[in-house]
Amino acid sequence: MNPSSNVGQNRDAAVTDQESTMKAIVQHEFGSADVLELQEIDKPEIKADEVLVRVQAAGVDPGVWHLMTGLPYLVRMAGFGMRAPKQPVPGVDVAGVVEAVGVDVKRFQPGDEVFGSGDGAFAEYATAKEERLALKPANLTFEQAATVAVSGFTALQGLRDKGEVQPGDRVLIIGASGGVGTFAVQIAKSMGADVTGVTSTRNLDMVRSIGADHVIDYTREDITDAGLTYDVILDTAGNRSLSLLRRALTAKGTLVIVGAEGGGKWIGAVGRTIRALLISPFVGQRLRAFISNQNNEDLIALRDLIESGDLAPVIDKTYELAETADAIRYIAEGHARGKVVVAV
Repeated sequence: MNPSSNVGQNRDAAVTDQESTMKAIVQHEFGSADVLELQEIDKPEIKADEVLVRVQAAGVDPGVWHLMTGLPYLVRMAGFGMRAPKQPVPGVDVAGVVEAVGVDVKRFQPGDEVFGSGDGAFAEYATAKEERLALKPANLTFEQAATVAVSGFTALQGLRDKGEVQPGDRVLIIGASGGVGTFAVQIAKSMGADVTGVTSTRNLDMVRSIGADHVIDYTREDITDAGLTYDVILDTAGNRSLSLLRRALTAKGTLVIVGAEGGGKWIGAVGRTIRALLISPFVGQRLRAFISNQNNEDLIALRDLIESGDLAPVIDKTYELAETADAIRYIAEGHARGKVVVAV
């Protein structure tokens, strides 16, 4: 036997094995960020309508924390796994390069730079449905592009579809310095609205810098103290009473609830949302809530706003893949300015 042939075979086997595996953040149970581990696992396989993305960056948002912890328990009952996560690799927001496409995929080919939402973004490779991706905005880095999908969809659909914002409307963005809020301030301005952002003292200048016409420092005043009312309120914080929010609305104004933080372990703050929906038919104001819909058309709409200069992601911190647990801990503290990113 030729020893050199064994060396070649061993090298080929090592290369093949390396090509079929990847580094990924994995969790096998619900819990705190301590359940996350960096592991070497098999690359995901794609279905006919899916794209395999070589991940360059992944966005982090509060939804990642909810899916990681399985809290409130309503999350588990919604189909994400009862005793353990159905998707062991967390992460949704993604930006990267197309590695391979399914047989039914028409929009993309290997080498395309894309962004959007997928499955298992905290990894070197992730899968995504074709309709949940778009070509990356030319004027964004991968890190910036990875912040757009989840928060951008929520801000765009909340203002346009639920709030039905019109030029000249007075719009109040509660949580204006957060992930959804920083997108919402800019999108509302692009719609021709007069925008007021609610945030803390340290973030006032940042919220002004992204286009807010007025700011309210919630550490010093409440949203009703000035006696002003608003045509549309987008509430991303979820910690104010319905009665207070309604006092800040015009008689025919619209409240859009997109934040559901706080509350108990079973349904979280969903109880307040349910009360709003029950009250709405009996009052002149429209009290609305929704879950964003991820689709290609709105992703392209967000890309157009970005490429026109009307929308720019705000990034607070960037972490490495091995530091994903720290990134989620930071998000859970609730003080992120804009978005948090994991660079892969």
